[in-house]
Amino acid sequence: MYQVVMLNDDFTPMEFVVRVLQEFFSKDREAATQIMLKIHLDGKGICGVYSKDVAATKVDQVQDAAHQAGHPLQCLSEPVE
Repeated sequence: MYQVVMLNDDFTPMEFVVRVLQEFFSKDREAATQIMLKIHLDGKGICGVYSKDVAATKVDQVQDAAHQAGHPLQCLSEPVE
């Protein structure tokens, strides 16, 4: 299994991160806000745990959405230890 991790930056609006978490990770507003705050405060946060292929797709979706919106948001997947 692979966890999808979103990294903090000083440019992507918090509201955009919340919206991405709701849209691509099916989080409700409260859960998305909590994850966004963890990303903001800790420098990164886990968005979800998936099979390798699904995690890669989620990363691509986030990267594409961020790029289209002009934000430098970074997302990656890594094996769950």
